[in-house]
Amino acid sequence: MPHDAPLITTLAGGIVLAFLLGALANRLRISPIAGYLLAGIAVGPFTPGFVADTELAPQLAEVGVILLMFGVGLHFSLEDLLSVKGIAIPGAVVQIAAATALGVGLAELMGWSLGAGLVFGLCLSVASTVVLLRALEERGLVETRRGRIAVGWLIVEDLAMVVALVILPALAGSLDGGGPGTLAERLADPGLWLALALTLGKVALFVAIMLVVGRRAIPWLLARIVLTGSRELFTLAILAVALGVAFAAAELFGASFALGAFFAGMVLSSSDLSHDAAEEILPLRDAFAVLFFVSVGMLFDPLVLVQQPLPVLAVVLTIVVGKSLAALLIVLAFGHSLRTALTVSVSLAQVGEFSFILAGLGMSLGLLPKEGQDLILAGAIVSILLNPVLFGLLGRLEPWLEARSLRAAMEAEPVATPVALDLAGHVIVVGYGRVGRRAAQALAARGLPFVVVERRAELLGGAPERPGGRAIVGGAERPETLSAAGIRQAHAILVAIPNGYEAGRIVTLARELNPAIAVIARAHSDAEAEHLREQGAQTVLLAEHELADRMVTLAAGDRVEGADRQTVAAA
Repeated sequence: MPHDAPLITTLAGGIVLAFLLGALANRLRISPIAGYLLAGIAVGPFTPGFVADTELAPQLAEVGVILLMFGVGLHFSLEDLLSVKGIAIPGAVVQIAAATALGVGLAELMGWSLGAGLVFGLCLSVASTVVLLRALEERGLVETRRGRIAVGWLIVEDLAMVVALVILPALAGSLDGGGPGTLAERLADPGLWLALALTLGKVALFVAIMLVVGRRAIPWLLARIVLTGSRELFTLAILAVALGVAFAAAELFGASFALGAFFAGMVLSSSDLSHDAAEEILPLRDAFAVLFFVSVGMLFDPLVLVQQPLPVLAVVLTIVVGKSLAALLIVLAFGHSLRTALTVSVSLAQVGEFSFILAGLGMSLGLLPKEGQDLILAGAIVSILLNPVLFGLLGRLEPWLEARSLRAAMEAEPVATPVALDLAGHVIVVGYGRVGRRAAQALAARGLPFVVVERRAELLGGAPERPGGRAIVGGAERPETLSAAGIRQAHAILVAIPNGYEAGRIVTLARELNPAIAVIARAHSDAEAEHLREQGAQTVLLAEHELADRMVTLAAGDRVEGADRQTVAAA
């Protein structure tokens, strides 16, 4: 049979090489992202050997962006988005303007036209969805106040780029010095503003439909699928919703794929099925997100680093220093804490997918020279590689600031007041979902003291205010959160969150802070259970195993009176 299958060869070559180089990077204690980018360069057209399909790879990468934004939407509510609009909207607009101005100045130094400078500046002003969310998720920041500001900022940037994609073709003739009329005359053209109003109107219509119709229809559809009892259909339904809504947003309403997927996830977030949907989509999301970095590497010509070192350095400084400094000052000017300002500025210190789309449009319109696209790609590669390093420096900087009594000047991270010193022998419950809530209720019923640690304050809702129960709002993977929960005096910790790898980090930290503590965790598979045991969990419960053991016990007749009338629930 013929073996000319570009899709399969691109997937196989990209993923296999990304795995090998990503594992090597991890072994060398650097970010796996570096390995993924190098894999893309290796299979790209600018290096010898196997060359992947340069048209298919970006499309596969776009699937990763869609699934990633859908996953973020699942953990984001409309209230979360509206709560940060006061800083996200003006902050993003001012930051885009500042970064664009820096790009125009840099283009002027290189002798480019105003149009080239505007396109160049816009490309440098917008951050990568994948890089930003990966960094926030790895550090448990997505659902914190700082993380929500960064994500809201990202949404505004996406909307601004949608507007830019509408305006640039209309102004191309005037911006490059050709075409009818001056720039002022083109800006006064009613047709331009009509096209812009139509685009914004369609985006607003899409958002309204999702909030009014989608908020009811999508959860209803998934609930009906659950009743079929088919996990395969449920997974397929999640993919259909994420990809279908993203495609409809782009094709029918002029929005971006990422924006459509985000709202699809957000309207599902209020459903009881949101956690199940997140678990089902996680493996596919991570696999396709890796392809994003591979596709970026494929576009990059390494020779540009040798041929134009000074322009590349200037672009990297504009992205990493200029844009970040602008974001830092903007966030501080709006009265937010230094910690929030540093997190947002570091999050935005890179460029990605929208930059490539804008650069491609600029070249097709004759505005941006090929040299400009090469510099944007070089800046993207270097800034993406530097971003994990910057986050690492930020993590080291926070304790330094706190040690100098600057903690009060920083945002009150949802790490609450430490528990009373006389509280000892208590149980810490990490996660207040269905399992954590049930565990807390059982502890309260037995009169045992406990502390609930939950990242999302809205899940608590005052429920842990039972006798003996207290609540800490924050991420349990942070030492200060577990310290506030009294980890060193605790008798046991119940890790009730569904994500096995995040749970592993919490288990490791708990064991470091209190080697004698009893660690009990939940898992969804034998692999997760083994991982948690390796991290130090003494007891790991699998729902299927516990159910099977209980069913056998009941079938064998070892049951209390009336047990045949009770429902036995397992985590």
